[in-house]
Amino acid sequence: MFKPTSIKEAISLWQLKNSIPASEAHEVGLQFQWPPIEKMDSSLARLVECRKLSLSTNLIDRISGLGTLKNLKVLELSHLKLRSLLTIYYFIVYTPQEVLENTLEELIVSYNYIEKLHPIDTMKALKVFNVSNNLVKDWVDFNLMATIKLESLSFLGNPLQERFADDGLVYKMEVRKRLPNLKYLDGDQLKKNSYI
Repeated sequence: MFKPTSIKEAISLWQLKNSIPASEAHEVGLQFQWPPIEKMDSSLARLVECRKLSLSTNLIDRISGLGTLKNLKVLELSHLKLRSLLTIYYFIVYTPQEVLENTLEELIVSYNYIEKLHPIDTMKALKVFNVSNNLVKDWVDFNLMATIKLESLSFLGNPLQERFADDGLVYKMEVRKRLPNLKYLDGDQLKKNSYI
């Protein structure tokens, strides 16, 4: 059996490939590691200038080590083993600086096992949210999203959306009713002053 790749090792490999110190990079991609990353750690603190971080397609089930990334605007966590946003937001919201609560603009958590979106409502700067292909099945989660200024939502492949597979118009109307300021739903532009 292979020993998982550590964050420290993944960052070192990224630096070799990109010929730039990770501490100076604005975009860092640690996705598709082999063997996959299983745990995050404080090595992420080196990414002080990072604005976009991808950890997608690994075996991570808990998110940690993000509290010092004060410049982070885009976080890609798709194709992992996440079951809850709480594992993400504990480290985003409850750090002393509340760093990402006010800076993160785009969060991608597609293809995970997430059932509840709490506490998405604490992400004040979030504009783009991709939670497609998860396990969300209740409209209550849309009430949480209504408290932030979300502009784009990708929600396809969740049990709640799949209930409307035969009538996409009803689905769009229900989403629009709950998120009236939304501009894009599942890649489609929503018309202003319209139900769809």
